[in-house]
Amino acid sequence: MNEPLVLLPDMMCDARVFGPQLAELSVNHAITFAPITGGDRIEEIASNLLDVLPRRFALAGMALGASVAMELVRRAPDRVTRVALMGASVFAETPQGAADLEPVIMKAKAGNLDAFVAGIIPPETLAPGPQRGEVLALLHDMAAHLGTDTLIRQARALQRRRDYQAEARRFKMPTLVMCGTYDGPAPIKRHRFLADLIPYAELSVIEGAGRLPTLEQPDATTDALLAWMRQPLVLR
Repeated sequence: MNEPLVLLPDMMCDARVFGPQLAELSVNHAITFAPITGGDRIEEIASNLLDVLPRRFALAGMALGASVAMELVRRAPDRVTRVALMGASVFAETPQGAADLEPVIMKAKAGNLDAFVAGIIPPETLAPGPQRGEVLALLHDMAAHLGTDTLIRQARALQRRRDYQAEARRFKMPTLVMCGTYDGPAPIKRHRFLADLIPYAELSVIEGAGRLPTLEQPDATTDALLAWMRQPLVLR
């Protein structure tokens, strides 16, 4: 039996961000979607998730979800069999970056969720083309579904993100580092740095995708995840 797979979304996203992957991967794997809504610190979110996740599992996280994934590996390395980090940053949020989020958070508090979404994931960080409008529409719908309080907690967690470079160097499991070619906030060179940091990591750059490759290029993203899931667990 293949190990179960836990999926952690980006902020503002629900399970629909992994819709194509859920359909494909659930044929041969037990899939758990784990919301990252249980706190305003990454450490708190991870702690709450460990109480409900399977005993051992593969783990795939996107952006803020990737930070939660790294925290889960830090806390329970014996429970995580492999990890995929999509749109990830291994660095702590800078003081300037945290300060820049304050006006965006104020927009959410004022009830302007559209401006909040645009402040977190600007349209230009998604690949150009006819699918951009569809992906943006779904993103806004997912954010509205989660609600203002949850979005603000997630923004606070992003502001307080710690540095995971030391932890990443200690990963001893098959690791996939993935990004889209149009992902502005997390460029390819940052992902290449992360892949070089992790002993058993492979870098996958998804052509024609940006911040949300699971929706923008679902087939290529699923293929990369399937190849990662097939990698042997015993590494030499």
